[in-house]
Amino acid sequence: MHDIVIIGGGHNGLVAACYLAKAGLRVTVLERQESVGGGAVTEELEPGFRVSSLDHATGPFSKSVVSDLDLGRFGLELLTPEVQLLGLTPDGESLAIFNDTERTAKEINKFSARDANKYAEFAGCFSRIGAVLSPLLSMTPPSLDQPSVGEVWQLGKFGLAFRGLGKKDEYRLLRWGPMAVADLVAEWFETELLRAMIAARGISGAFAGPWSAGTSLGLLWQAALGGSPIAPAEYVKGGLGNLTQSLSKAAESFGVEVRTLSTVSRIDFSNADRVSITLKTGESLEARAAVSNADPKSTFLQLVDPVDLDPNFLSKLRNYRAVGTVAKINLALSALPPFKAIKSDDNLTRLAGRIHIGPEIDYLERAFDSAKYGEFSPHPFLDITIPSLSDPTLAPSGKHVMSILAQFAPYKLKAGDWATNEQLFADAVIDTLSHYAPGIKDVITSLQVITPVDLESNYGLTGGHIHHGEQALDQFFTFRPLIGFAQYRTPISRLYLCGAGTHPGGGITGYCGANSAREIMRDVKTGKI
Repeated sequence: MHDIVIIGGGHNGLVAACYLAKAGLRVTVLERQESVGGGAVTEELEPGFRVSSLDHATGPFSKSVVSDLDLGRFGLELLTPEVQLLGLTPDGESLAIFNDTERTAKEINKFSARDANKYAEFAGCFSRIGAVLSPLLSMTPPSLDQPSVGEVWQLGKFGLAFRGLGKKDEYRLLRWGPMAVADLVAEWFETELLRAMIAARGISGAFAGPWSAGTSLGLLWQAALGGSPIAPAEYVKGGLGNLTQSLSKAAESFGVEVRTLSTVSRIDFSNADRVSITLKTGESLEARAAVSNADPKSTFLQLVDPVDLDPNFLSKLRNYRAVGTVAKINLALSALPPFKAIKSDDNLTRLAGRIHIGPEIDYLERAFDSAKYGEFSPHPFLDITIPSLSDPTLAPSGKHVMSILAQFAPYKLKAGDWATNEQLFADAVIDTLSHYAPGIKDVITSLQVITPVDLESNYGLTGGHIHHGEQALDQFFTFRPLIGFAQYRTPISRLYLCGAGTHPGGGITGYCGANSAREIMRDVKTGKI
């Protein structure tokens, strides 16, 4: 009998497997695809062109996980370009946000001396708030009904750190959480492009526009992850697949059995002292506990018999919001397309980070308006990377790959379906990009479109939601995925969650897997499993 069986070989499942195996447990990972990775995989578009299929940057990835698992020894190499985010306008202007605050302020001065002077204060404020929030990432959300002594102690430490912010930042943190991100950025800056670039982090992957309440939460959480509210630009050499391959190698070095092409069809809990995991092949595995890296809806509505769940829990789970709005387009390029904003080869480094297309707050809101009514946006918000600029191994010499996360593309379309609208949406994305990079169509040699429906059918993401569910205030921290079940445990004894549907949520960070493993080990030590 196995000690632990983990369902799903995405990055969080592999992180959990590593920690559990390091602690001496017999762990098996079951992955339905040909290789591990989930949303963090590198695939070949055409011979010689490789791209991160879904996510294209880390969140950033937890440094403690990298250190604890010694991932560098297994081939992990992280790349951080000097430009974090480059915003473009249709008329050929650009605004670069660098990793260096002073350099960014000089760049902003081209648009507004006032905004340039405010940027250092803005960056410093979010850095301070991020430092206070950061410990929450690796904290198990406390029980609201019966918090333990340890949980009260952790919350007390957070309270002291909060008080240490000073009244001005305390007030900001309390006020900003439920605020629309459009209002937050308007309080700081007058430059529309800068406002939109910052606000975009609040709506990334969300069924929300910048005027939606609570979207400032995304900026606060990003500051906790990386010290800045700006979209991160941390890449993995060889594509994100190299991260999960490194995790897989680390797991195997700790004794984990990693099995691919192993699709789970049912988890049975009829025996009080073990769980039985049945594969589609009919094979059955027994274990002391099962850990699901799948999203909450997939786990409870597809793998678990409804008779094992309380009807009230099932009702709440069915209302858990997980409606995807993101499509992914990957391009193989015969050459780097000319961008209006890049005047010479000396400026190519400006394209090495994330590239933002969505020049105004109203542009972002109009893109969301389409999704609200069941239509894809004809002028979508685009988050783009050209990873081959930082990592030439991804494409032949002089050629490139481009990765595009496009919003808004709702999972359910009012007219037709994604099979008939896939190419129309791809055309809308490329047409939008052409306003900023004329000639892009002339250098495309391969184009891959991954719709929200593909995200569900091919990658197992219910509703095509890249974060395993909305990261809104009511599905966050102690409420993720549901109130009373935010501690990686579930209503069923011996079943745990470790995916992005748990705290601290989506993105390639590794925290969900590490936190889940810690709670499972506590139950092992106390004899609960």
